[in-house]
Amino acid sequence: MKNILSSLLLFFSVLSFSQTKIISWNIENFGKSKSIIELNFIANTILNYDIIAIQEVVAGYGGGQAIAELNRILNEKGSKWDYIISNPTSGSSYKTERYAFIWKTKKAKLTGSPWLEKKYHLEIDREPYFATFEIDNKTITLVNFHAITKNKQPETEIKYFKFLPAEYPNLNLLFIGDFNCPQSHSVFNPLKKSGYASVLQNQKTSLKKKCKNNYCLASEFDNIFFRINSLDYKNSGVIPFYKTFNSLQEARKISDHIPIWFEFSLK
Repeated sequence: MKNILSSLLLFFSVLSFSQTKIISWNIENFGKSKSIIELNFIANTILNYDIIAIQEVVAGYGGGQAIAELNRILNEKGSKWDYIISNPTSGSSYKTERYAFIWKTKKAKLTGSPWLEKKYHLEIDREPYFATFEIDNKTITLVNFHAITKNKQPETEIKYFKFLPAEYPNLNLLFIGDFNCPQSHSVFNPLKKSGYASVLQNQKTSLKKKCKNNYCLASEFDNIFFRINSLDYKNSGVIPFYKTFNSLQEARKISDHIPIWFEFSLK
C-alpha cells in the first residue's frame, strides 16, 4: 500500500509539473498610483499562476518600480519569482507603455533576451514584447501585446500578426494580451487558418463604468492565441476580481480589465 501511495504521489506531482498556468492582465496605469494595499491584492490574485504577462505598465518613472515591488511581495508569499520589463514602446508619447513578465523560477526559465518587435513598429503603436521561456525542457515564446483602442481600429495593427509565425518559424509563439478586439473579428482569420485558436470565446473582459442588472463586463478585448499542434489545451478562464469589492468604482482602482488565464502542457 505504501508503494502504491508513493507511486500515486509521484504521478500527480509529475502531472502537476507538466502543466503550466499563464495569466494575462491589463492593469490600468500600473505605476506609482498603485498603493501597497492594491499591489498586495494584485499579488494575491496572481500568485497561483506560473507566468504573468502584464500590459499597461507606465513608461515613465514608477512603472518599473511598481513591477519590482509586486515581485518583492510575491517573493514573500512562498515561491521564488523573477521579472523582466520591456523598454518603452515606440508609439507617440501619450500611448507609449512598457510590458512586463513575472514568473516562478521553479516552473519556467527565461532563455535569451526578450525584445520589442521592431519590424512593424511604424504600423503598430505599442509593438509586441517577445520573451522565450523554457518549461520542462521545451520552449514557448510569449508575445505580449496591447493594441490601440477600439475607436482607433486595432485591426489595423493586428493584421500584421499573421506574418509573425513565418518571421520566427523556429519559435512556438503564443499571442497574449489586450487586443481591444473580439476573437470573432475577421482580422484573426489568417492566424486561425494557420493553426491558431483562441482560449476564450464570447467572454467579455473589460469592466463597465457602472454595472447594469448585476452585469459588469463590457467588451471581449483580452485573449490568448495558441498554436493547436504545439501544446495541449487543459483549461482557461477569467478572474472576476471586481466581485470582491463593494463597488465597481472601487474595483476599477485596480484595473478596468479582469485577468484571463490559460492552463496547458507543451507537446
